[in-house]
Amino acid sequence: MKGLGTDEDVIIDLLASRSNSQRQQIIQAFKSAYDKNLIDELNSELGGNFKTVVEGLMLTPAKFDAQQLKYAMEGAGTDEHILVEIVLTRTNKQIFEFSEAFQSENAMSLKDSFKDENTGDFEQLIVSLQKAKRDESKHVDVSLAKIDAQELLAAGEDKWGTDETKFIKIFCRRNFAHLYKVFEEYYQITNKEIEDTIKDEMSGTFQMAMLGLVQYVKNPAGFFATKLYESMAGAGTDDQALIRIIISRSEVDMMDIKTEFFKLYGKSLFSYIEDDVGGDYRKILLHLCGKDEDE
Repeated sequence: MKGLGTDEDVIIDLLASRSNSQRQQIIQAFKSAYDKNLIDELNSELGGNFKTVVEGLMLTPAKFDAQQLKYAMEGAGTDEHILVEIVLTRTNKQIFEFSEAFQSENAMSLKDSFKDENTGDFEQLIVSLQKAKRDESKHVDVSLAKIDAQELLAAGEDKWGTDETKFIKIFCRRNFAHLYKVFEEYYQITNKEIEDTIKDEMSGTFQMAMLGLVQYVKNPAGFFATKLYESMAGAGTDDQALIRIIISRSEVDMMDIKTEFFKLYGKSLFSYIEDDVGGDYRKILLHLCGKDEDE
């Protein structure tokens, strides 16, 4: 960054090749060596979507999630898809961390913001997920799974109206392996996929969130592969979604997401990004995505 112009290739190579914890150390070392804030320096040198990616990479995962949640609730209306994507797919520990980060950056707690911005069954669901009370073991209790499946049937198909609270309790508390078994048991007793019941019994953003939860339980990498495809399909690009998912999953399950992307869409994620965006923005996303051996 010294002098006229900026060597973006060096910035890309250095930042996209390091883990988030290493980038936090680089920030500290830069401050010690030059008495300057590295994020501010980078922001003053860069622009556009490239700058947005670099800024996101320099934040801790908790601060990045908190920033994205704030973005989803800013201004008129709320982007419920972002709320679901983040709160549904993070561990209990990560939920606690981004909730703390959100509160430290904003005048209101994340729970209160969710309550302010959402209503009805969707509000109940997103607040329940944010409580981070999910069992995180991989233990599957088959007898309990059968009971859960029966309770879901009683709360939905067998009831005049729907007991959404029962669905929320089971969907937000049980571990994902157990829920997978519950969905299998549900099919055994109803000959109907749980998704079809959700489509019949629920509507609007609540339906969207519950379907997303089922998709994530059945195939976590496929859930994100679909989100990435939707961010680039058709005219224009949802850069916010593309950047958010690439950054947040780059050190988690990117290899699995790339595998699922190719299975679902017959084209690699790398080549899809390559065709969809350009410039330094493309370079840094491709670096984070990583090339497969046959590309």
